[in-house]
Amino acid sequence: MNYFSSGFKLGILGGGQLGKMLLAETRKFDIQTYVLDPSAEAPGRLACNVFQQGNLMDFETVYNFGKQVDILTFEIELVNIAALEKLESEGIKIYPSPKTLKRIQNKGIQKDFYKTHNIASAPYQRFENANALKTAISENKVLLPFVWKCTEFGYDGNGVKVIRKTEDCDLLPNVECISEEMIPFKNELAVIVTRNVSGEIKTYPVVEMEFHPEANQVEYVICPARIDDAVAEKARKLALEVSKAFEHVGLLAVEMFQTTSDEILVNEVAPRPHNSGHYSIEASYTSQFENHLRAILDLPLGDTGSKVAGIMVNLVGEEGHSGDVLYENMEAILGWHGVTPHIYGKRQTRPFRKMGHVTIVNEDISEARKIAEKVKKTIKVISK
Repeated sequence: MNYFSSGFKLGILGGGQLGKMLLAETRKFDIQTYVLDPSAEAPGRLACNVFQQGNLMDFETVYNFGKQVDILTFEIELVNIAALEKLESEGIKIYPSPKTLKRIQNKGIQKDFYKTHNIASAPYQRFENANALKTAISENKVLLPFVWKCTEFGYDGNGVKVIRKTEDCDLLPNVECISEEMIPFKNELAVIVTRNVSGEIKTYPVVEMEFHPEANQVEYVICPARIDDAVAEKARKLALEVSKAFEHVGLLAVEMFQTTSDEILVNEVAPRPHNSGHYSIEASYTSQFENHLRAILDLPLGDTGSKVAGIMVNLVGEEGHSGDVLYENMEAILGWHGVTPHIYGKRQTRPFRKMGHVTIVNEDISEARKIAEKVKKTIKVISK
C-alpha cells in the first residue's frame, strides 16, 4: 500500500502528548491522520487532518471512528476493546491488536499473564476491592508494607501507593486492585521493543528512571542506563521475551526492577510510545515515534541506537498551582547547549500533571545529568 501523499488514512485513538509527538512523524511522511480524543483542547488536535471529539470508552464512538480509517492505533490503553474487536473482525487493521491490549489493559490480568508465561515479576495477590484487601491484611494473608495498585485507570502516578500501615488502606478507593510485594531494588529500568507486522524486532538501549519520591512519577530518564553491560544484556533479553509472549505489533515499553542481587523483574508494560522513550527524539537515530509508525505500517524498522547520551526531564505542574499555565524561566534554558524543550499544549496545569519534557544531549552522560538537574531547578510550571 502507498502510505505517503496518498488516500491512506491512519486513525489514532487519543490525542494527548503521545499522539501529538506521533503526529510529528506522520506529518514528516505526509500520511493522512484521523484523531479521536475526549477533550476539545487535546494537544494533538492541531497536527492531524481530521480531529473528532468523543469518548474512547464508548463502543459506538470508537466503532464509527474506526470505520473511517485503514489502520488504527492508540496512544492510551483505556479504549473500548469490544469496538476494536468488531472493527478487526470487519477487516480494519489494528496495531497493537485488541488481543494484546486485553492482556495489558487490566494490571491484574497483566500480572496473571507473566505468571502463566514464567516471566519474572514481583509476587502479588488480586482483590475484588479494597474491603477484600483489608480482610486479607487482618488475616495476615497480606504482609505490610506492600505496593497497592488499582487494576485500571491508573496513570501519571495515580493508582499506585505504598501501604505501610493498615490505616493507609482507609484512603484507598474501593476498586479492583492488586497487592504487590515490595522488592528491594537498586534501579528502575526500561527497555522499549519495536516489532513490525512481518516480525522484524529491535530493542532500544536500556534506560534508567529516577522517580519523584512523593508523586510516583518519573523525573529523569537516563540513556544509557548507568549499569553493568551484563545487567543491560539481561534486561534486553527479558524485554524480548516479554515482547514475544505478548505478540505485539508496534512499540512495547517494558518497565523493570533491577534487584539488589542484580535479578531483573518485570514491573509492567505499555503497548505504545512511552515516557521512557522521549529522549529518543533528539538522542537516537530513529525516535520511538517513528519506529512505532514504521512497525504498524510494516516498513523496515529504523536504527534504535543512540547518536549521543540523552537525559529526559519531565516538566510537571508545581504543587499549589492550578489553572492557566505559565512556564517560568523557559528563555533561560533555551540558550544552553544540547537542551531541547517540548511543550505538550495543555492549557491548564495542576500539581504533578505532565505538561512537557526537556531533553539534554551530551557526549558525557554525567555532564548531561548535571545539566538536567539545572533544568529541573530552573523551569517552574506554575499557574498565572
